[in-house]
Amino acid sequence: MSLKGIQKKKLRGQAHHLKPVVTIADKGLSDSVVLEIERALNDHELIKIKLRSDRETRKMWVASITKKCNAELVQTIGQVACFYRKNPEKQKVDTKLN
Repeated sequence: MSLKGIQKKKLRGQAHHLKPVVTIADKGLSDSVVLEIERALNDHELIKIKLRSDRETRKMWVASITKKCNAELVQTIGQVACFYRKNPEKQKVDTKLN
């Protein structure tokens, strides 16, 4: 699934008020953290993740989350990244273009 620019813009607006549901720090992107991200994406579809590390490590984590969780990167600002993954059973986030 690939989001269009206008859809990402709409998702950024919806994510603005969200608080990070997962924090990745010293121990890195472990299997248990990936499972927690999976659960959060299934429950909320649109989530924020706090990435506590240097810039290169954060980029690596973002790429890994995108690949492992089959999620779409919506935005990164500093140490916070927003991800979206549509839940086919119970869609909660509106991504329509109207």
